Amino acid sequence: MVLDEFVHELNDLKQRSPHTIRAYRQDVLRLFGSLAEQHVSALNEVTVRHLRRWLAQEFDTHEAATVARRAASVRAFSTWAFRAGLLATDIGQQVAVPKVARRLPRYLKQDEVDRLLDVAATASDDNEPDSIRDIAMLEVLYATGMRVSELVGIDLHDVDALNRLITITGKGNKQRVVPFGVPAADALSRYLTQARSQLVTHPGETALFVGVRGKRIDPRTVREVVYRMTRHVPGLFELSPHGLRHTAATHLVEGGADLRSVQELLGHASLETTQVYTHVSASRLQQVYKQAHPRA
Repeated sequence: MVLDEFVHELNDLKQRSPHTIRAYRQDVLRLFGSLAEQHVSALNEVTVRHLRRWLAQEFDTHEAATVARRAASVRAFSTWAFRAGLLATDIGQQVAVPKVARRLPRYLKQDEVDRLLDVAATASDDNEPDSIRDIAMLEVLYATGMRVSELVGIDLHDVDALNRLITITGKGNKQRVVPFGVPAADALSRYLTQARSQLVTHPGETALFVGVRGKRIDPRTVREVVYRMTRHVPGLFELSPHGLRHTAATHLVEGGADLRSVQELLGHASLETTQVYTHVSASRLQQVYKQAHPRA
């Protein structure tokens, strides 16, 4: 099947993440459904008009961000089909991807992070293996600003406890090395010495963080841990792991880190992506202005 060959390309050659592959597959399936409604029976009959008509229908029922992703999926599929000789021209490149206004995720102030981690640490005082694991995951997420997919992908050998460094495999299988601080190191050490062995069910398991079934922890479990912990802090809004990543990046910028360093820590391919984290506080800007401007 054509779609299976496209998915094979994404998985084996492009090395896209499982989440991206699932999204692209569903998007192309939606396109196929629209083409059937438009009485298009063969791929070589598809025109730009068919693609634009489908995207216009998508705009009627979905947000711009969703339509933008679906447009990107179809462009990728069109490029693959053209190279495979299934399309005479790469018609997808004639379809514009809608620009989406970048909305800033909510983030925590430094004192709110302290409260969150204090609550998590208190919960881990019951010495339950999963509670000890949860505080370690929170500390590592905040210390490094890594993505959930990166956290669950960490293996034991990726952690350099002596130098407090973690090797992360990010998008496109690109690796980077990020540091972490003493609190995260302490939480990790406690997890590794007191909890992990009680959670692992197979001696050959290499994952750093494991779930209740003893295997590599699922991203959904990590998200639920973050949601649950933030709900337990009075006056704190419910936070996602991405919000914790955004929080870490924001605090780095507010602390004086340059954007290039933050870009490297977060694993952004483009500095433009990192610039979303420059919403430093007005007080921080005033402080820098007074220190740097000769007529401040």
